[in-house]
Amino acid sequence: MSQEVLSLKNVTIYQDKNPVLTDVNIEVKNGEFIYLIGRTGSGKSSFLKTLYADLALTEGTGSVVDYDLATLKESDIPYLRRKLGVVFQDFKLLPDRSVKDNLLFVLKATGWSEQEEMDVKIEEVLDKVGMKGFASKMPHQLSGGEQQRVSIARAFVNRPLILLADEPTGNLDPATGEGITSLLDEINQTGTTVVMATHDHRVVNAMRRRVIQLDRGVIVRDQERGVYE
Repeated sequence: MSQEVLSLKNVTIYQDKNPVLTDVNIEVKNGEFIYLIGRTGSGKSSFLKTLYADLALTEGTGSVVDYDLATLKESDIPYLRRKLGVVFQDFKLLPDRSVKDNLLFVLKATGWSEQEEMDVKIEEVLDKVGMKGFASKMPHQLSGGEQQRVSIARAFVNRPLILLADEPTGNLDPATGEGITSLLDEINQTGTTVVMATHDHRVVNAMRRRVIQLDRGVIVRDQERGVYE
């Protein structure tokens, strides 16, 4: 693994054959924390979907955790995603499974098989996100903030090289949202690169990390220790 975990050069990102972002040139080093900002419809989600291969890269060159996105085979996508964690605005927890079973689903899908090892892993990650003791709870028994913490635990359970968060505080009140952002910062400090799409001015301005701003289909700003302007 090189120090560079993400590179996009001369990329155009398409959604339904329509260009969403053009002339995308970005390099991200291992361990960075990046805010991806821009108005609704500016292409933030499409950018993230390209990184985890939900949208194919058809123009330009790109690599994520040493996988070539332009030549990526469909059979390789699960292996790419094992090195990534994804957190969504609407949590996307399996509603008919407990917290523990939501995490077990991910571990089994990515090759884990020893029950004792999985139990230890789940206990560790739930403790990390402040949800120790909630393993038997069902998603509907949790608050929005608690569900998002479980969602982060699910994304982090395999210790991904990159964690992608798509508006993770969008459905939460300000205080809860700040807690989620602090949790992502703690995960970043363990060495995981974090790319967080957000329109939350407060968290961006408070943490002063690298900011990549999208507007009208292009990157208009890439700034270290940036603010939400």
